[in-house]
Amino acid sequence: MPIDKMIEKAYDLLRKRRVEYIGEGTYNVVGEHGTYTVIRRIDGAVNCNCPGFIRRGRCSHSLAVIMLNQPSLLKSIQKEIEKASSRR
Repeated sequence: MPIDKMIEKAYDLLRKRRVEYIGEGTYNVVGEHGTYTVIRRIDGAVNCNCPGFIRRGRCSHSLAVIMLNQPSLLKSIQKEIEKASSRR
């Protein structure tokens, strides 16, 4: 999946409140094909148990958790998505 599409999907997961903090760096993320567990380590690295992350080492679920924990990144992505939407 192209990175820009992954960013849009991750943003959409957050916008729809499909990311739930469980505790101790663990999140449940309700994706299109099921609910996945994303673990965020103390160093900020993330792991997801979805097939895409297992195959490629990245997915929209893990990116949503990264964005949630970096408000400035989330804000800049939100601006870019809104800008792109207004051009369509």
